[in-house]
Amino acid sequence: MFPELKTVGLFLATAIAEILGCYLPYLWLREGKSIWLLAPAMVSLSLFVWLLSLHPTATGRTYAAYGGVYIFAAIVWLWAIDGIRPSTWDLLGSAVAMAGMAIIMFAPRGT
Repeated sequence: MFPELKTVGLFLATAIAEILGCYLPYLWLREGKSIWLLAPAMVSLSLFVWLLSLHPTATGRTYAAYGGVYIFAAIVWLWAIDGIRPSTWDLLGSAVAMAGMAIIMFAPRGT
């Protein structure tokens, strides 16, 4: 597998874990759902932290690049879960964020 695809896939899994870990408490706090949603939320946020730790590059670079993938995943979530079709501006901003992630993660570097 291409290392770039592995990196993006790991970032996407990380973003889903983070968004889900935040969405479940939102459902409890704002939508009146069961407090028991906090249990899978804690598991999801723990998974998020673990997944973020798997990246082999410096943490600051990983966190900066992850932000771009998080933006993309949040826009997909907006459409798939919230049922709101992203605007052209949402899609453009997401594309710019993903381009930023690619520059940060995949630019050639000296030693």
